[in-house]
Amino acid sequence: MTTIDDVARAAGVSVSTVSYALSGKRPISASTRERIEQAVRDLDYRPHAGARALASSRTNVLALMAPLRVDVNVGVIMQFVTGVVTRAQTYLHDVLLLTQDDHAGVERVAAGSMVDAVIMMDVEADDPRLAILRRQRQPAVLIGLPRDTAGFSCVDLDFESAARGAVDHLVRLGHRSIALVGSPQAVLDRHTTYAARMVRGFTEEAARAGVAAVFEPCESSHAGAVAAVDRVLTRLPGVTGIVVHNEVALPAVLATLRERGRSVPGDISVVAVCPTDVAVGQPQQLTSVDIPASTIGGVAVDMAMARLDGAQLAETRLISPVLTPRATTGVAPV
Repeated sequence: MTTIDDVARAAGVSVSTVSYALSGKRPISASTRERIEQAVRDLDYRPHAGARALASSRTNVLALMAPLRVDVNVGVIMQFVTGVVTRAQTYLHDVLLLTQDDHAGVERVAAGSMVDAVIMMDVEADDPRLAILRRQRQPAVLIGLPRDTAGFSCVDLDFESAARGAVDHLVRLGHRSIALVGSPQAVLDRHTTYAARMVRGFTEEAARAGVAAVFEPCESSHAGAVAAVDRVLTRLPGVTGIVVHNEVALPAVLATLRERGRSVPGDISVVAVCPTDVAVGQPQQLTSVDIPASTIGGVAVDMAMARLDGAQLAETRLISPVLTPRATTGVAPV
């Protein structure tokens, strides 16, 4: 039977380096990781079952860090939470939910023996919590994509592709003036990566297609939506397509367009980037790019458990977006 010592000899590294590469507990250089992965494949290495639970160290508890900040949509966050909790049950694990934006709490939970692994949401590009997680023995899975992913498994919707798909859908319908009504400014200022990736995908695809485009951040409130729509109409008077990536603002965006004399989709087509239940729950069922929150939460648990069992290296998995046309998009008006 192939052992971890065999893998270490084949890769020309120490046993501890192989262990760190398999667990993701410490950053490993790309070249070293490639040698280890090749040795694992060549030798068909599988961790011994007895090594998966050292000295009964498992707690059968996962920590989920989901800070409920004032600028997040709690309803959508809870869909992610539901996905994590439901999948954790299949592994006979409970979930410890941390909702405070408290770095000390992160360190307290991760540094002790309270949990087997950590899943963290609302990830920033240079998130200060990552340095804390890198010091701990437990594997960490991020629902999001930081600038440096070394040592972490990451899963999220491919928001850049989601934005590109929304723009492409409108362009194919003949729209040449398109706007993005996006996340609140506070989310952008924190460099929360899903919001930044959405803006980047929108901007790049609009430029590639050669269409007029503007981006407006939007506070998650009725007043914020009204102000954002009015800014769009001022900056781009001929706008005929709007992409909305702000679930809370959606109803007010549609209402404001009606109040400003713009029919949907007669005058302006609307594409929402949101969970399907949010899109179909509006007075007009919205053309939407689904955010499969529950699915992503489940994948995060699968990744955490695979890391715990030593069966998976740290990896990044972006979920391909799916756009579903509904009543709110149509051919651009002449």
